[in-house]
Amino acid sequence: MEIRPTTDQDLDAFVTTFHTALGRFPETPGEHGGVWWSALEMDRNLLAVTPAGQPVGTAGVYSFELTLPGEVLAPAAGVTAVGVLPSHRRRGVLSAMMRRQLTDLRARGEFLAVLLASEAVIYRRFGYGPATYTQQLTVPRHQAEPALPRARTAAAAPGSVEVRPRADCVGTMEEVYDAYRRTQPGALSRPPRWWSSGAGKPPIAPAPRYIAVHRDADGVADGYASYSIGGPRTMTVDETITTDDAVFTALARFALGHDLVSDVVFRHVPPGHPLRWQLSDFRAGQVGDDTDWLWVRLLDVPRALTARGWSADGELVLDVTDPFLAEHDRYLLTVRDGKGECERTDREPDLTLDVSDLGSIYLGGTTPSTLVRAGHIEAHHPAAAAVADALFRGERAPHCLHWF
Repeated sequence: MEIRPTTDQDLDAFVTTFHTALGRFPETPGEHGGVWWSALEMDRNLLAVTPAGQPVGTAGVYSFELTLPGEVLAPAAGVTAVGVLPSHRRRGVLSAMMRRQLTDLRARGEFLAVLLASEAVIYRRFGYGPATYTQQLTVPRHQAEPALPRARTAAAAPGSVEVRPRADCVGTMEEVYDAYRRTQPGALSRPPRWWSSGAGKPPIAPAPRYIAVHRDADGVADGYASYSIGGPRTMTVDETITTDDAVFTALARFALGHDLVSDVVFRHVPPGHPLRWQLSDFRAGQVGDDTDWLWVRLLDVPRALTARGWSADGELVLDVTDPFLAEHDRYLLTVRDGKGECERTDREPDLTLDVSDLGSIYLGGTTPSTLVRAGHIEAHHPAAAAVADALFRGERAPHCLHWF
């Protein structure tokens, strides 16, 4: 079995092999154009090929920026299109591809990899841990009465909402999303190639969508909501993007006030978002699809821990095992004035953990104490979990809604 990098000439073989692994057929570009693989970076992908030359496995990588706590932008490899033909599973093909991919990423000097896990039991063994979470919130329109006077008037705050077809405001969405992702921990960049090629999910993909664009008092776009209306009388909001809670509220009130709609489904709402509290009937906000989203894998622990910002001072000794790459190291993390330093040490550990669990706590979306209680992390003294919680806690909960 050979694991080799791909070139542009391998695009058809890569796409066909991946779809065959899933038991699906590649879709054909519709009248609106755009297919998900139009954003593939063929110089970053791998093919598993038999001695007879048959492609039997795929693994791809996108080049993203990931926003870390402290509003730090870090390069991150977005792992995608991982699949093995049903006829060649349980022969070590997947492990060989993942090991080669991690080796290649390290050779490129990258210290973070991320992915969206199709199955939660697959990727932990390769060192990935769930790091951000997302929910769907469904609100029956007849129960959408605001709870507080302030919430009632939020939609009338300085500014306005205009509705435009997606095709008329791609540039506006691109600018608003880029401003949002730079301040939201856990968010990924959307490179211009994604927007220009219509790759991914709506509203990047050129499917029919209306865009509610919010503009401030000076007419500058500072938020948008992408939506469609289907049967039975349901409005689905793909995403609501803004850096301002009041603008989110205004866009939500716009959606909840739409005529000829019975239910409004807000996809990709961060857990703990205040929208439910802004409803007079708290139970009207029905939570569904509460799930993990972005999984994180640290490739270089010291670089990763010194890259992010920190909101508390302290020291922590982490004993980190990486079974997939057969590595085991102990690190002293020292944080002063929001800056972290990390070096190998022989000191006794405060916590012993797998690299996948370090990925889960890295962005601040999973507390170390939760994983201690779950039996994933071993705390070597009573105060260790509390110290770790204080250190890893971010100024904002991480959230990612980009699909790749």
